[in-house]
Amino acid sequence: MANPIYSSLPTTIFEEMSGLARTLGAVNLGQGFPDDPGPEAIRAKAADAVLNGYNQYPPMAGLPELRQAVAGHYARTQGLDLDWASEVTITSGATEALAAAFLALIEPGDEVIVFQPLYDAYLPLIRRAGGVPKLVRLQPPNWRFDRAMLEAAFSASTRFVVLNNPNNPAAVVLPEEDLAQLAELCVAHNVTAICDEVWEKVVFGDGIHRPLMAFPGMRERCVKIGSAGKMFALTGWKVGFLCAAPQLTYSLSRAHQFLTFTTPPNLQSAVAWGLENALDWFRQMPRDLERSRDRLVNGLTRAGFSVLPSQGTYFLNIDLTASGVFEGDRDFCLRAVKEAGVAAIPVSALYEDDAVTNIVRICFSKRDGTLDAGIQRLARAREQSRGA
Repeated sequence: MANPIYSSLPTTIFEEMSGLARTLGAVNLGQGFPDDPGPEAIRAKAADAVLNGYNQYPPMAGLPELRQAVAGHYARTQGLDLDWASEVTITSGATEALAAAFLALIEPGDEVIVFQPLYDAYLPLIRRAGGVPKLVRLQPPNWRFDRAMLEAAFSASTRFVVLNNPNNPAAVVLPEEDLAQLAELCVAHNVTAICDEVWEKVVFGDGIHRPLMAFPGMRERCVKIGSAGKMFALTGWKVGFLCAAPQLTYSLSRAHQFLTFTTPPNLQSAVAWGLENALDWFRQMPRDLERSRDRLVNGLTRAGFSVLPSQGTYFLNIDLTASGVFEGDRDFCLRAVKEAGVAAIPVSALYEDDAVTNIVRICFSKRDGTLDAGIQRLARAREQSRGA
């Protein structure tokens, strides 16, 4: 018999919109993957490792060279002092790292604070582990929480908080004051933070990503999750990093061993090389994405859309109401893909309740021609909506 926890779930909005884009031949500005193939030198290392390297099971926790590279990278870039042998585990993508964290740590009945809009894997995984989600509603245009919101969310039953920063779909990088307030309450309530930080290298302008693990009192109560797929624009590789204090890592690794057990060794080897040698990539990649973001912003603005600020990630959001479009985001996105030939994501799909229904997420990690075609088709969808 099918398990009701999963059989009752709808298809993810990303697969729905990407499926429609494939079927209809639409421009896909919905799902967050780049048009470009990723850094050639890192891809070449992976190819060489397949032909000339080790292709059997690597260690369950990951290749030592990659675990050392992860610890070294975070020491250089974020000031974290991680012991690679006892505090770093390699996973098959960040979603597997999230699953390992939830399944390893959450006990039935534990209350888990989650900020919505949210990555759609969080709630099913939390519930599978027996957790009880406590939803905190964020809203545009700043998508921030304040102390009153946090104090209302934390209770005697709270055991975990899930934080996505930089945030998808909001495209904000949380300021230090917000993170400090969250850390303070985690310490006061003895709460562990599970931090989805996969967009940590995709930050624009003068923005700075600070890991919650770096705040006072959080070193021993924080699980930090990173993604080589997002760092190197190689989303299909599914190589994730799971970093936590030894007592947490012991449990995390035990869950990981019964999920995917391990990750392809050639990809691990190539990512290890990239973390040690891709300084130019880490410097240039955000600039290139920022240029693409600005191209999309300018084009959408000329087409009459009201665009919210994007401080990081591959995404920006448009406010339909402020753009003169008075239909719900899901209706607009379905009509846009079916009638105008462009796929986008309705942000309401990333809320469980009390959804914001006038925001549409657009991906800009695309070639100029793809962006320009998307702008033209979104403009057509806007005019069709206004004329309806």
